[in-house]
Amino acid sequence: MTSEALSSALHENYPQYQEQALTKRRFGHTTLVNLIQELQQSALFDISLACKSTEGRDIFLVKCGTGACKILLWSQMHGDEATATMALFDLFNFLKASNDAFDDLRKDLLEKCTFYVVPMLNPDGAEAWSRYTSLGIDMNRDALALQSPESRLLKSLVMDLKPDFGFNLHDQGRRYSAGMTGNLATVSFLATAYNEAQEINETRKRAMQLIVLMNRGLQQFIPNSVGKWPADFEPRAFGDNVQKWGTSLILVESGGYKNDPEKLYIRQLNFVAILTALHAIASDTYQHEDISEYDSIPVNSKAIFDLIIRNVNLQKGDTCVNVDVAINREESPIKDSDGFKESSCIEEIGDMSIFFGTDEIDAIGLTISPQENIRLNAKATFDLVKENKRIYSIENGKIIER
Repeated sequence: MTSEALSSALHENYPQYQEQALTKRRFGHTTLVNLIQELQQSALFDISLACKSTEGRDIFLVKCGTGACKILLWSQMHGDEATATMALFDLFNFLKASNDAFDDLRKDLLEKCTFYVVPMLNPDGAEAWSRYTSLGIDMNRDALALQSPESRLLKSLVMDLKPDFGFNLHDQGRRYSAGMTGNLATVSFLATAYNEAQEINETRKRAMQLIVLMNRGLQQFIPNSVGKWPADFEPRAFGDNVQKWGTSLILVESGGYKNDPEKLYIRQLNFVAILTALHAIASDTYQHEDISEYDSIPVNSKAIFDLIIRNVNLQKGDTCVNVDVAINREESPIKDSDGFKESSCIEEIGDMSIFFGTDEIDAIGLTISPQENIRLNAKATFDLVKENKRIYSIENGKIIER
């Protein structure tokens, strides 16, 4: 089976492996502990307490498989980046399943590989829905100083296990574009650089080869919506250093997908891409991939706003101009809840012809009302009218057609 065919089969059969306890991307440490306790009921998994977080929360290491190839996967290094954590529990469900079309793949993975998984590396950050550890430190800039216990754990795992491959699983801003296009970078990859010159050795080459086939598999579902994170060397970052320490490191970033606020479809794409890569590792088929295809993946850019209203009349005193209005929606966590409060902001007024909107309105012939609501950094709540009749209402950055 080709990698594309496998990706397609995994995508089609994904619902039977989806962890039903996770329906929102914001969940706390207690939810994770409950899932780990359920996982312990399966003899397939060896689960240990890897260390305690700064605030005393348990950080778990899940081990399975008996193969010679060692693979380390970790998610939620940044506490508010939980998409891949959900996908990892889907992956656990896949590995413990049986009597289905993937029995041969499952057997191959578990016999040829040993998996080490840290599904929530920064539980204090997850609890606070914050990027940072409770010390206020960005773990991904702590690979050298090792000021956080969570950082010390990750380095010790890399140094002690000496994994052949590593998967560093993140979320990125949902408005990144795949190149200077209107296509959201729904998933982005990077074979991190291990030096300032961004040279390619065998370790980094293997990561590039895996990304080539992961990208090819995902193109079936999100064509032209896979991006590549810029490869600038960051000497303090774990990704760059793990590559330097001899583990082929694949960075996976979950971005944006229209009408998927909880990133449940992007979670499915993570599941598909990771399993496709694991199969290629177990079968050594990734070695046939041409890394020139890695260079063709478009680099992430910032070409997209949530909403662009084009060609709208803006009246200021006796002056009427035809402008575009770019609007972004933001979310902030609600305390003691798994939900978010949404707000909006007018980001730019003027010529937006080189940018794209996830949603767009062609407002030619329409006028903004009330005019005083239109200013930079203002809340995006106003009407679009024609001859005093409301055509659209923009309420907190969302479109309501009248």
